[in-house]
Amino acid sequence: MKGETISKEFQKMIWVQDKNGKEYACYIDDVKSIKKKEDLTEEEKAKCTDLSTVLGDSW
Repeated sequence: MKGETISKEFQKMIWVQDKNGKEYACYIDDVKSIKKKEDLTEEEKAKCTDLSTVLGDSW
């Protein structure tokens, strides 16, 4: 059951690298207005998870 729930949530997500090379995990619905991944705004970044805070800078 937990695996199914996690899988459903995972399918709703995208991984976006901004123009500075930082990577974010975002829900598609939160960033569906972006045209190019590099155009992620500060407002959209705030809705995402900065992966360097999860994985660390040296990942």
